[in-house]
Parts: sequence; C-alpha cells; structure tokens
Amino acid sequence: GSQPLLEDTPPRIVEHPTDLLVSKGEPATLSCKAEGRPAPVVEWYKDGERVETDREDPRSHRTLLPGGALFFLRILHGRRGKPDEGVYVCVARNYLGEAISRNASLEVAGE
Repeated sequence: GSQPLLEDTPPRIVEHPTDLLVSKGEPATLSCKAEGRPAPVVEWYKDGERVETDREDPRSHRTLLPGGALFFLRILHGRRGKPDEGVYVCVARNYLGEAISRNASLEVAGE
C-alpha cells in the first residue's frame, strides 16, 4: 500500500533558468523554481555533471538558494579555464518523479 496521496503531485518547473552573460568576478544567479508535493529537491547539472554547491563543499563559490536558484558569489575565470561557463539545467525530484528545466547557458564576458 504505497499509493501516492491524492494531494501529492510530481515536480513541475515553474521558473526556468535563462541564458546569462556575466563579467568575470561578478555574482550571478541562475533562477529555477519548482513546485510539487512533497516539495521537490532541486539539483543543478552543468554540461551533464552534477554541480557541487557549498552544501557539499564549504569552499564552493556556488550556493543553492532555498527556492532552488543557483547563486555564484563570483564567476570564476582564469588562465586555466572557465570553470563556471557551460550549459546548466536544473532538475527537481520527489518520489513521484522528476522535472527538468530548459537549458541555460552561462557565458563569461571577454577579458
């Protein structure tokens, strides 16, 4: 008898992230808001790999905000690469399923 409760609903993305062009060293926010019951857990993926936030790594410059948005304290961009540049997608999950947002690309403005 693990029937879903009537009021429980699978996640649905109600606010999708949009493409960003950010200057190096500036803060940035990729928005994402999901609804569902129970409240879905949001994870971010960049180029298909899960994004580590400060919850997993206290040194991380990326924070998962309470609503599900991904906040960058400052966009990293150095001679060794552009670790924040890429295509992001947010995934919201609960026990009834998952919802995947549209792709949003984050680009770092030229030097």
